Amino acid sequence: MSRWVLGALLLWLTPVWAGAAPRVAALSWEAAEHLLMLDVTPLTVADAGDYRAWVVRPTLPDDVPSSGSRLEPNLELLAELQPELIVIPPLLEDIRPLLERIAPVQVYQGFSQQHDNQQVQREAFLDLARSLGREALAEQRLQAMDAELRQWRERLRAHYAGRHPPAVTVIRFSSPTAAFINGPNSMPQHALALLGLQPAMDLAPSPWGITQVPITALGRIEAGVVLHIEPFAQQAQLFASPLWQAMPFVREQRFAGMPSTWTYGGVFSLQYLAEAIGEALLKLPPESGQSTQQSLE
Repeated sequence: MSRWVLGALLLWLTPVWAGAAPRVAALSWEAAEHLLMLDVTPLTVADAGDYRAWVVRPTLPDDVPSSGSRLEPNLELLAELQPELIVIPPLLEDIRPLLERIAPVQVYQGFSQQHDNQQVQREAFLDLARSLGREALAEQRLQAMDAELRQWRERLRAHYAGRHPPAVTVIRFSSPTAAFINGPNSMPQHALALLGLQPAMDLAPSPWGITQVPITALGRIEAGVVLHIEPFAQQAQLFASPLWQAMPFVREQRFAGMPSTWTYGGVFSLQYLAEAIGEALLKLPPESGQSTQQSLE
């Protein structure tokens, strides 16, 4: 094959948007996160306002419009915006034929207990990068994240200075009477593993990696430290209650808040969660907590 023919073939195989600003609609927040980390500003994002309030990082520019909800995208708006590609989660497969009338569609798996959630997000990021001709940038961003995770692991190792680090339970309050505990295959637990930390609770698997429990059940957490993801609007009310003050981890000062971080995100949420976990642990004395894992039973 001549050099000219090979060059022409490679040009034909390269996505038309590889050298330009691609027009991509993101109908899931994970897709929006991955596009932003590829230096692609999404044409539109489902529930864009809620993304800015809950996901936060990476930052979605204020002028990116919402494409409707993540369950019911606005097809008329999508058609008006004329995307070159629409990225969807599996829950929108039913309307894929309608979306394909507007532009080509790519679907990426979401959270499930049937696969490794962090690995699926990493593969989705790399596959999207290949589609957009940005593989080199994707690898660069992943390498930078991995290096950042190693730095946080070393910071924690230095903080504990030869001590075994405590086991960790990451929770998010849903009300003054209930909380979600992040367990197996959750992004917080994957972040813990990357930091060289163990979970304190032995929980059953679930699609999103979370288990909802009454606040009273938290009193059974006898080992390690407990970190809660901020903010929680009714925090003052709960923390002042006798029930909360009686929690073993509260009495023993094995409790701290984590900066607001999205727990169901794309692959780079691992870095944000690791940073938040690390910052919270550094607030606590190194002797705080124990390393024994226990069951919630």
